[in-house]
Amino acid sequence: MVTTLLVVVIILAIGFDYINGFHDAANSIATVVSTKVLTPFQAVLWAALFNFAAYFYFTDHKVANTIAKTVLEEYITLEVILAGLVAAILWNLFTWWYGIPSSSSHTLLGGFAGAGMAKAASMGASVMAAINFAPILKVIAFIVLAPVIGMFISVIISIILLHLSKNARPSVAEKWFKKLQLVSSAALSFTHGGNDAQKVMGIIYVAMVASKVLKTGDAMPEWIPISCYAAISLGTMSGGWKIVKTMGSKITKVNAFEGVAAETAGAVTLGLTEHFGIPVSTTHTITGSIVGVGLLKRVSAVRWGVTVNLLWAWVLTIPVSATLAAVIYSIIHLFFIN
Repeated sequence: MVTTLLVVVIILAIGFDYINGFHDAANSIATVVSTKVLTPFQAVLWAALFNFAAYFYFTDHKVANTIAKTVLEEYITLEVILAGLVAAILWNLFTWWYGIPSSSSHTLLGGFAGAGMAKAASMGASVMAAINFAPILKVIAFIVLAPVIGMFISVIISIILLHLSKNARPSVAEKWFKKLQLVSSAALSFTHGGNDAQKVMGIIYVAMVASKVLKTGDAMPEWIPISCYAAISLGTMSGGWKIVKTMGSKITKVNAFEGVAAETAGAVTLGLTEHFGIPVSTTHTITGSIVGVGLLKRVSAVRWGVTVNLLWAWVLTIPVSATLAAVIYSIIHLFFIN
């Protein structure tokens, strides 16, 4: 039974990574599509290529380690992981269907934590006993910090680019910025793959520890990162056109110059947070970067009504995913454990 359940959990985890790919495809291709540098099909192929290329660079698995430690080991079972994954998949599909660029990272984190809390309650412990607060608080802090950092860096990059191109003819500058968008979107896809694929790697690893296939501290089998990077790349190739529209045009109208600035800022932010093992939201980061380039034009260039709706989705993601996972765990516990 454990072996079968472990296989189910691994399949669902890789499935979540696939969904994460098409849910978050907009993050790295929205501006390059909206500026018509690449067609949608070319853009998803470009992004998927660099999503997978991250496998060869991000080998320290710091983000995976952070995710794996969000619930204390004594409260982690395959049923807890199963409930967390099902909740995360349901919320991701819901937000994708309505074109809401919510965070797949926070969905997964909320689901895992919520199921762990339900497990603690079923053991007669405090619901908060299951939570490892150090990584959780770090992630929650970066719900605010990631978009702010992205916005700040995008403003700085925009100012630098404006200074460097101030003497160029507009037509020549536009031509060069369109070429540079290929580089900036590739960089964003590369860091997106490196950050987001690791989150599911951490979940699969703890599932194997919980089923006693691995021991805590054992090296991660190489098939786990390969599978996760492949899944997120294939998901990216499937697109996510509803969210592309929101990210590429509804927040603010983006030209090639602004696309370069926003994507570069997003890539820098994701690279820095991965270095420190912080599982931030790619969605939050690039949204903040896009808002930054909009603010540099004028405050009214940003469609604040759309932005506020996105903020509500961000605030609700963790508690909704956690609640959903707790309910799903309770059902599993009632019908399959007792």
